[in-house]
Order: sequence, then structure tokens, then C-alpha cells
Amino acid sequence: MFDGSGSSGGLSFGGDYNPEQWPASVWADDFSLMREASVNLVTVGVFSWSRLQPTPDTFDFAWLDEVLDGLHEAGIGVCLATPTASPPPWFTRRYPDSMPVTRDGVRLTHGSRDTYCVNAPAYRAASVRIASELAARYGTHPALRLWHVHNEYGTWCFCSHCASEFRAWLRTRYSTVDALNDAWSTDFWSQRYAGWDEIVPPRATQYLRNPAQELDYRRFLSDSFLRHYLDQKAVLAGSSGGMPVTTNFVLGDWVPVDHARWSSFVDLVAIDDYPPDLAGRAFSADKARGWARAAGHPDGRWLLMEHAPGYTHSSGGGLKRSAESLSEVASVYLDRGAVGIMYFQWRASRGGAEQWHPALVGFSSAVTSEAVDLGASLVGRTPSVVPADVAVVYDEESMWAWQSPHLPTRVDYTSLVQSWHASLAAHGPVDVIPVGAPLSAYRMVVVPALYLMSAAAHEWLRSYAGRLVITAGTGLVDEHARTTPGSLADLIGATIVERDFSPWLDTLAPTATGARPNVTYIPSLDIIDLEQKLLP
Repeated sequence: MFDGSGSSGGLSFGGDYNPEQWPASVWADDFSLMREASVNLVTVGVFSWSRLQPTPDTFDFAWLDEVLDGLHEAGIGVCLATPTASPPPWFTRRYPDSMPVTRDGVRLTHGSRDTYCVNAPAYRAASVRIASELAARYGTHPALRLWHVHNEYGTWCFCSHCASEFRAWLRTRYSTVDALNDAWSTDFWSQRYAGWDEIVPPRATQYLRNPAQELDYRRFLSDSFLRHYLDQKAVLAGSSGGMPVTTNFVLGDWVPVDHARWSSFVDLVAIDDYPPDLAGRAFSADKARGWARAAGHPDGRWLLMEHAPGYTHSSGGGLKRSAESLSEVASVYLDRGAVGIMYFQWRASRGGAEQWHPALVGFSSAVTSEAVDLGASLVGRTPSVVPADVAVVYDEESMWAWQSPHLPTRVDYTSLVQSWHASLAAHGPVDVIPVGAPLSAYRMVVVPALYLMSAAAHEWLRSYAGRLVITAGTGLVDEHARTTPGSLADLIGATIVERDFSPWLDTLAPTATGARPNVTYIPSLDIIDLEQKLLP
């Protein structure tokens, strides 16, 4: 298990290091500045594919040898990345069918990052090849502390490769076309399929897309990315005697990745986090810890892989300077179980699309005094173990489903759960947990607007013996987006006979059996102080 810096129980401090953007004469200065700032871990190679493999049949590792050797001599560990998020120009020129296709059928061209289709056979093969080369050369390098696969999985594609793989995924999931038709409610609008070959991804269409098809496509993309990750993980882990392997989760409602499920396949949950305020950072941290615990890591340790030093995202877009110091921001994460604080990036880029992104070393070529102070404060500090006994449920699939334009009202699900989290966190530590996580450690579990509720999720809630709080918007549909009237009746002792959407208010009709002990239903989306009202 990765413990932070690679030393006994230490914390990681550092960030993305992109030495290929700078002449070799700068590298020695970087190593010296890193020592000055007490940096002990840097992520290397995330976007270096065109340097590492300049042509289809040639590799150049000499520069990376020099970098890793220099970092090791300076006492700095390496989180070595596979560069598969940005294929080189020769690849996209040779395999144009590996470029992503939009919903509207437009094939994108080279010129940015994430120029790939994760289901393209040539891309999958090239990814394993570059990962294998890195594993063979650096699997036993003394600077290596952690493998980092890819970068921020989440690129959408709707091409013919995806269509073929989607059909195969659906056959495994449903076995028969009749079962799929039932799950997708295809008798609505004459969408019933007669064979698998009629099914395509949810591309641009005349009006509203089928919500069940859209949900399954996100699940399919998540599994496609996972396959790509696991293909590389197998190569990397096998080369380095069990060196831990992870990837950086990018958080956002546009991301078709089920991170809760993925957390069982990474050796360390690692997130990139760029929220606009401290409450957002706390929510992200408690979510990462909850994912780690749900994946079988009781201490809930996780890594902040990326953050903007001294800046936050503004509501209007772009970055603004944070009102809090680096230490104040870092404490939000460290107090919630992070094993390290990593930034994007170490040295600011001179050119390129992110040249104005903040960095620990800016345009003055000197490490910021705040970074030096923060690094010094982390030396000798050990990760915090957070004994949360209250949890709030956050389900990424429900987040996806709440985005559907066919719904009678719009609910910002992530903001709603975050508000509940903030209310609860005012009284003590709170885990943000996925559906299916172990519940026995919690005295209270809050379930806000859990739109999707499968039979398994229903049984999961029934099995909980502590204080269960369920809000309006929960259990409206099953996992296939089919309505489920009365789905909560056995839990809350009532049926919902009328629902107003603006503002949301449910009218209840009590059942003869009444609510289960310790279950409270809130018939609106209002946030209340549960600790004060339920557990004074």
C-alpha cells in the first residue's frame, strides 16, 4: 500500500513535473528548488508520448533516464505516468479512425489532448506497447514510488468502434434483445429493436434521447476506460514487484466514469480537484475517502494528485487567486485523510494552451515562499485517520440521470448532496459514500435525491439498522430509468400520492404498517440541521 512519500508513514508533497518542456540546463535547478521546498514526489511523463516514441518504430528514453536519475540523486520519488491521454501526431495520422467522434458525427482532428477513442483497436494496442516499454525500462528504477496510468479518463466518443463494442457490452449485460427492449422501454416512440445490429450509440437525434440508453452508454464508456486502465496496470504491476498503480480521477458531471466502482481497481484513490471554495474541497476530500473505504481500505487514505496552487476556479470560468494560503487549503485535504498534496504543476509552462495556469515555480523561476513553508510543515507529518460515524450517499449514476433533459424539473444533484454534506460536516467528520458501501460503522446515513434505485440498492438501505434519512427525489426510477411507484413504502411507511416540482414537495399517504424504526423521510429538497433535529 502506498503510504505517501514512499518512506514510512510520510506525506507526499510535489506535483506534475514536465521537464521535456524545458532545456536540460534547467533540470538541475529544478532538483535544487525541489529540495528547498521539501518536495518528495513528482509526477513525470503524463504528456510525453511524442518525446518517448517520436516515430512508430523508435523510442527515446535517454532524456527520461537523466531526469529520473537526477531526481533519485536528489532524494525525490517519482510517480511515473503512461502518456496515453495524448497520442503523438504520427499515431493520429496513421490511425485517423482512432480519433474521437462527437454526437453529431464530426471526427475531431489532432491539435489538443485527449485525441483518442478508447475503443479503437490501434489505440488500445499502442497504449499497451508504450506502457510495456516504460515498465521494462523503469519497473525497478530506485526513484519509482507509484505508477500513474493515463490522465483524467473521460473522453467521449460515438464512432463505429464504439458502436461495435457497445453492442458487445449490451449482449453481455442483457443476453437477449427482448431483455434490452424491456429495460430500455423501447415500445415508447417505436424504438423496439429486432436485432443487435440495429443498436447504435446515443448520437444526436431529432428530439429527446432514450434516457435508459443514455445511462447504459455512460456505463459502457466507464467500463471501456476501465479495460484500458487494467490492460496497462497488468503490464506495469507485473514489471515492478507489486509497485502500486493508480490513475487520477477527474471530477465533474460531464465525466462518464463510475469512480466508486473504479476504486476497487486502483491501489490508491487519487483525485484531481479544482473547486471554487473550501466547502467544495471538503466534499471532494470526503468523497475520495468514502470511495477508498467502500473499496476495502478501512483507513480511507487517498491522494490529492492535482490542485491549482493559490488559485481556484471562478464561477464565470477561468482562475482567480484564492483568499486562503496554500497551508489553509492543504489542511482541508490533509485533515480528511489525504496521504499527500500534489499540484499542477511544478514549473509554469512558457507556451501552450495552459501557459497561464499557476505553478509552484512561476515566471520568476523561483519557488514560491508559500510552497517552501508548506513543504517544511509536512516533513515528519503522518496521514490523518478520520473516524467518521455519519455518512451521506452520493451516486454518480444518479448524477448522470439527473442531467436528462426529459425530466420535469432540473435538480443539481451534486450541489444538493454537497449542501447536505456541509450541514452535516458542521458537527463532525462525514464520509461521502457510494451505493453499496458498508454501513455498519455509521450511526446516521443521509440519502438525498437518490433518483436511481435498483433492487440491490433498496435492499442495501433496508439492511441498515442506524438512523436513516431519505429525502424527496429518492427511488423515483430503477436502474433502467423506469418509474417505480411505491418503491419507498416499506421504508418510510407511506406512498407519494402527489408531487409538486417547483418548489419540490411530496404529498404522502401513510400506509397501515407505518415507517420502519429510525427512518425519517423529508418530503422536500430543503436542507435541515439533522444533527440538531434528530440527534441532539
